[in-house]
Order: sequence, then structure tokens, then C-alpha cells
Amino acid sequence: MAETRTFLVAKEDASKRLDLFLSDSLSELTRSSVKGLIEEGRVLVNGKQTKPGLRLKGGEAVSIDLPEPKPRILEPEEVPLDIIYEDKDVIVVNKQAGLAVHPGAGRPSGTLVNALLAHTRELSDIGGPLRLGIVHRIDRDTTGSLVIAKNNQSHLALSKQFKDHTTGRKYIALVWGAFKDDEGTIDLNIGRDSTERKKISTRTRRARKAVTHWRVLGRYQFTTLLELTLETGRTHQIRVHLSAINHPVVGDQVYGKRAVPPSMDKAVADKIRGVKRQLLHAKTLVIVHPSTGEEMEFNAPLPPDMAEVLESLDSMQGA
Repeated sequence: MAETRTFLVAKEDASKRLDLFLSDSLSELTRSSVKGLIEEGRVLVNGKQTKPGLRLKGGEAVSIDLPEPKPRILEPEEVPLDIIYEDKDVIVVNKQAGLAVHPGAGRPSGTLVNALLAHTRELSDIGGPLRLGIVHRIDRDTTGSLVIAKNNQSHLALSKQFKDHTTGRKYIALVWGAFKDDEGTIDLNIGRDSTERKKISTRTRRARKAVTHWRVLGRYQFTTLLELTLETGRTHQIRVHLSAINHPVVGDQVYGKRAVPPSMDKAVADKIRGVKRQLLHAKTLVIVHPSTGEEMEFNAPLPPDMAEVLESLDSMQGA
């Protein structure tokens, strides 16, 4: 359906370009697509048409007429899948880095859903035609365990487990900095950032409860290996929480990008520089099987790039 949305420009958005303000406010739209809608006359500022480069002053009412999305049919694509487990109800995959879970703005193909369609046509459709089988997500550059529903009954049962936080999810992350304690909890509410709308942060007008438990697995030069257990499952939760306590995930280009320290061991430094993503891996997933009621645990092996960095760190420790 076509939709009209209206935004009131806050004081902190004064001096922003109109197209930038709207692309920040509507995370599903790119700046170029927003610019096109403005040029088509679908955007009004205080009831008047204007140009994409208009500098906002604060206090304006900005309305945008979002056209009805065109129906899309996803095509199967032969993208390699690392399947940990499969039966008539579910598939559990070890998702590789760089693979988005489903199509989105500016990403029409080459996703996990496209790969699943090449593997099977038995996928739940509750999430809509672009999210066939998808019950939960992990970031494009995060690796690890993901469960897919092959039918709607399984989808509903699994969705309830994620909603009720009865699934078990453990992540492994290499983070910057040293930890004094061996374990702890990060209890910080998060939501859409109040100024950078495409990011999640603790600076938000609509905070949602988020809790992450951490445990130290290894201490290295300038870095620490953590096991993280999710009590809640918010978007980008682990990355935002670790950045908020000044221990961002190594390689994270969005939530705390850091340069490799000049005095770091050269072999390790070279390995870290060679990794162009956050070193975060969804290692363990525990679910109750939607048909049998059996509790099942799945463990995804570390991806090669992360394993190589950790091997370098271990070698340095033993030197």
C-alpha cells in the first residue's frame, strides 16, 4: 500500500540537507531514492514542494508520499551453504561473512534467501516474499548459526521462542582492550540513534531493554576474546553494547572502528588488518524443535579469517 509519513524536524537536525534528513529518518531508503522522490514532488516541507538540497532550520513538518512497493519475485541463486542440520521442519546453517540474510534497500539479490531457494522450495512464507523461511537474523558480516523454518507451523513455533527469549544464543567476539573481571553483564537500553538514524545506540528517544552477559575466554595483547550470551536480541545489540563500554569488536567499521596499535605484534597486526569485518561469530544456538519438542543445540565452527587471527594471538602468547 502507498503510505504518507510525516516528520517534525528537531533542533539538532537544523542545517541538514532535506535528502539527508529523510534518508536518516527512513532507514529502508537510500539517499538517492529519497532524492528521486523529492524531485517527483512526493515530499512537502510545511506543505510546499522543494529541492533535495534544501537546508532545514528546525521545526518544519516534512511529509513524504511513499509509493506502493512493486512486487518482487526472488530468484534462486547458487550461493554456497554450510548446512549444519536439516530435517522436514528446519534448516540450521553456518552463515558466512558478507552474506545478507534477505533482500533489502540496495540489495536485491545474492542473499541467504536466494541461496535457500536454490536448495529447497519448502520455506515458510509468514515473513513475506522477501523473507522466506527467515525467523531471525544476524548481521551481513557476522558469521554463525541461523535457523530457518521450512513451513509456517515451524515458523510460528520458533518465532515464539525468540520472542519469549527461550532460545539459547552464544557468540564469540574478539574485542579491543583488557578486562579486569572474568565475567559481567551489560544492561543498557538501546534504540535507533537520535541523530544518525541508520545506527543503533544508547542515545535514543525510544530505548528498548537490552541485556548482554559476557565471559572472558582469553586475554591477549591489546585484545580480549569474549563469549557473549544474549538475554535479549535487539538489532546490533552486541556490537552497540561492547562499543558503549569502550571495548568495540575488532574490525567493526560502524560501532567503534579503531586503528591497530603501532606496537602490536606485526604478525597479529597484519592478520587483523587483513580482516575487513567485525570479528563476531554466532557460535551456539539452542532451540526446542517445533515438531518433536526436543531441545537441540547447534554449534558453528569459527570462520577461517577469525580462526587465523586467534591462532596468531595464541602463537604470540606461546612465543
